[in-house]
Amino acid sequence: MTTRRVGPSHVEWVAERLTPRDWQIIESVNVVRLLTGQQIEQMFFSDLAPGRSRVASRSRVLHRLVAWRVLVPLPRRVGGSGRGSSKMVFALDSTGQRLMRQRLLGADQLPRVRRPGPPTERTVRHILAVSEAYVALTEHSREHGFTLATFQAEPASWWPNGLGGYLKPDAYAVLADSKVRDYWWVECDLATESLPAVKRQLASYADFWDRGQLGPGKIMPRVVIATTTLQRQQAIARLVSQLPSVPAGLFHIVQIHELADALYRVLRE
Repeated sequence: MTTRRVGPSHVEWVAERLTPRDWQIIESVNVVRLLTGQQIEQMFFSDLAPGRSRVASRSRVLHRLVAWRVLVPLPRRVGGSGRGSSKMVFALDSTGQRLMRQRLLGADQLPRVRRPGPPTERTVRHILAVSEAYVALTEHSREHGFTLATFQAEPASWWPNGLGGYLKPDAYAVLADSKVRDYWWVECDLATESLPAVKRQLASYADFWDRGQLGPGKIMPRVVIATTTLQRQQAIARLVSQLPSVPAGLFHIVQIHELADALYRVLRE
């Protein structure tokens, strides 16, 4: 997948015509790198009644953003042979990248812009699992009245481990209500890594805690591992039980479809 060069005049022309929803889509794709058409519909078209009008509205917006080189679809669909843009996967195209760079510089932020590369099928599945966590937490925050104060996907979620390297969670999330802020490192396990590899990853978090290191917010975030099946969940729980010196509550192992519910329950406790 490659992006096409665009000139400053085109970027300025597009910027003048973007709607607030367009900007929300662009910013969200930049956060997680890839979003499907269905995920974009869930996040940004929920104000429309389900059905043909919502699908048509989403399709028009995505077609326009692709035509303006704001978004670029991957050259394949995911999840089957569904028609239209719902099964397509979108990344930032050249115009979208330049718009985000300008916006972040204007907000005095370092311009971390997610450039689309040539991801493998395995990489796409993993990125979309992280994207689904982002979508689910966003929807839950709307339904239950809390705030998804921060969501960062890798590499923005990585954190120095105090030994010259990095902890590399798939995402970092902060959930907040009027009284509490919960800090989370998120791991999306699609059962593609061996259990010994998963155990080494878990041990790196336990060692970080044991050495008295602090993460974002000058605290130790909890670690949630969201995996595919009950059997895999139980296998990872057994790995946690084998680690020495693990404080209660550091690790939460859930199935992927339970992630948003699980984090919301902890916030309410």
